Amino acid sequence: MKSWLTGELSLLIHPNYFSLVVITGIILLLISGLRLSQLLKLERQHRLGKAVTRPAVQHTTLFPPSWSSGFLIATAMVGLIVTPKAFTSQTALHRGIADSPTITRSQPQSFRSASNPEKRTLIEWIKLLNVYPEPDAYTGQKVKVDGFVVIAPNLPPDHLLISRFVITCCAADAYPLGLPVKLNENRNDYPSDTWIEVEGNMITETLDDKRQLVIEASGIKKIPEPENPYYY
Repeated sequence: MKSWLTGELSLLIHPNYFSLVVITGIILLLISGLRLSQLLKLERQHRLGKAVTRPAVQHTTLFPPSWSSGFLIATAMVGLIVTPKAFTSQTALHRGIADSPTITRSQPQSFRSASNPEKRTLIEWIKLLNVYPEPDAYTGQKVKVDGFVVIAPNLPPDHLLISRFVITCCAADAYPLGLPVKLNENRNDYPSDTWIEVEGNMITETLDDKRQLVIEASGIKKIPEPENPYYY
């Protein structure tokens, strides 16, 4: 509930599940409120010297009741104190950044979708590559995308990766997608996790022994991290 109120819920789960999480949170709060009122009522009766009848419930626990309550309270406090943050480039490298299958055709044909190339997001470019995975088909098309910088160890010094995370259900299943960017300036100006907007043209290069679609940058500018850094 706290993440929903602060607008941070999108960092944890897919928006399609917002209503389910909020409704469940409200129900749990109501149940907690009812249970608290019962406990307060029993405590009040005990202080007044009235006989208090507690339900005889038999169950087996590994820890004393006070410990169990302490664990629950500690978990709730951690959820209130810890602020969720977007995944970083280190997570992207650890999980592996996907672009698309790179299949070479003997006579590649130009592939154009109905959308304006400059208006495609990074994930839309990845989807196009999955539909028609021939890098040469996109050569010369203009591109304008944004994402965070990932410095992959296998890239040449004048290249970096522009990446975004995609969430299908929750942050646990988030996976990174990205495309290489060829620079005409020093890569050191764009350290890992810097958010950038890249403009340029698509070219084909052989990187890490694979023919890949690469953005040849004509302009790069640093941008603030968006309020919602994920794709869905």
